[in-house]
Amino acid sequence: MSQRTVTLRGTPFPLEGPELAPGERAPGFRLQTRTPDGLKDVTLEDFAGKTLVLSVVPSLDTPVCAQQTRTFNARAANLPENVAILTVSADLPFAQARFCGAEGIDRVQTASDHRDVSFGRAYGVLIAGGPMERILCRALFVVGPDGVLRHVQYVPEITSEPDYDAALAAIA
Repeated sequence: MSQRTVTLRGTPFPLEGPELAPGERAPGFRLQTRTPDGLKDVTLEDFAGKTLVLSVVPSLDTPVCAQQTRTFNARAANLPENVAILTVSADLPFAQARFCGAEGIDRVQTASDHRDVSFGRAYGVLIAGGPMERILCRALFVVGPDGVLRHVQYVPEITSEPDYDAALAAIA
């Protein structure tokens, strides 16, 4: 079995976990988000009956990740009420909340995999080793209301943006 990798400016980094594909059941997860009342768990079950776009980024404090989150926030205005967008990173929930406040992100939720990076392992986006260890690679997943993956994109180069249109087309 060959090792899956992602690159950062051409340098490969190994990924841990399976390579998911459309038609597979989305793995469950337990992430954390910051609310006015403190930290709260976020799970796949919280989005039952909705279409969920999982926008996975390495860190919101980098230009491409910030742009990805701003792009989805802008496009969310044109989506049906039964669609949710969740940006996932290993950033601390407090850093995610600070970013959203500073950037005016109000249509996209954020959730952190900092606790145990179990989301990263389950979705095959955890960078495993080297100076990028415990960071998630850039990826998009669209989970249908039935819990089945409708769209999957692992972006091969971390500094590249994902295909927003392909992900949003999977919502219809």
